[in-house]
Amino acid sequence: EDVLETLLAEVGKSLPVLKKILIDERDMYLAQKIKSAPGKRIVAVVGAGHVKGIKLYWNETINTESLEIIPPKSRLSDAVQWITGAGIIILFVLGFYYGGAKAGTDMITWWVIITGLLAGLGALLAMAHPLTILSSILAAPLTTIHPLIAAGWVSGLVEAFSRKPKVKDLESLPEDILSIRGFWRNKVTRILLVVAFTNIGAAIGSMVAIPIMIKLL
Repeated sequence: EDVLETLLAEVGKSLPVLKKILIDERDMYLAQKIKSAPGKRIVAVVGAGHVKGIKLYWNETINTESLEIIPPKSRLSDAVQWITGAGIIILFVLGFYYGGAKAGTDMITWWVIITGLLAGLGALLAMAHPLTILSSILAAPLTTIHPLIAAGWVSGLVEAFSRKPKVKDLESLPEDILSIRGFWRNKVTRILLVVAFTNIGAAIGSMVAIPIMIKLL
C-alpha cells in the first residue's frame, strides 16, 4: 500500500494532467456512484489505488454527468488528418494516370520504404522488441494514410505483448520516470517511448516521402 501511494504521488508530481484524468476523476465518479447506489448495505469492489481518493471525496457532492462527457475532438485536427490521407492517395492516382504504371509503382515503393524504415528506426531508438520494430515497419505505410490509427498504437500494442510489464516495473516506476535511463529500462515507460518514437518516425517519413513522390509525377 505504501508503494502504491508513493507511485500515485510521483505520478501526480510528474504527470498532473494524466493523474487528474486517470485517477482523480475516477475517484470522484466512484465515490458518488457508491453513495447513490440503491440498497441499505452496499459492497463496492474497487482497485487499491482508488480507496484513498474515494475516502477523500466521500463527503462531497460530485456532478457525475460532467465526468461522463467526452470532450469533442478538434474538427480542424480531424480535417487535416483526412485531407492528408486523401491527398496521399490522390498522389498515387496521379502517378499512375500521368506517369504510367512505373511512376505509380515507384511512388508506392518509395512511400512504403521511407515511412516503414523511419517508423522502424523510431522503434529501434526506443529499444523496442524486434517484433515491435518489424510491426512498425509493416504498419507505417498504411497507418500514415489512415487517419483513425497510428503506427505507434500498433507498435505499442506489440511491445506490450512482447515484453509484458511486471510488478517490479510498477514498483520502480516512481524512480524510473525521474531519469532518462529509467524511462528506457522500465517496461511500462518503454511502451510509451515506443509509441511516441514510432509515431515521430512515421510522421517524418511522410514528410520526406511526399516531396519525392511529387518529383516522380
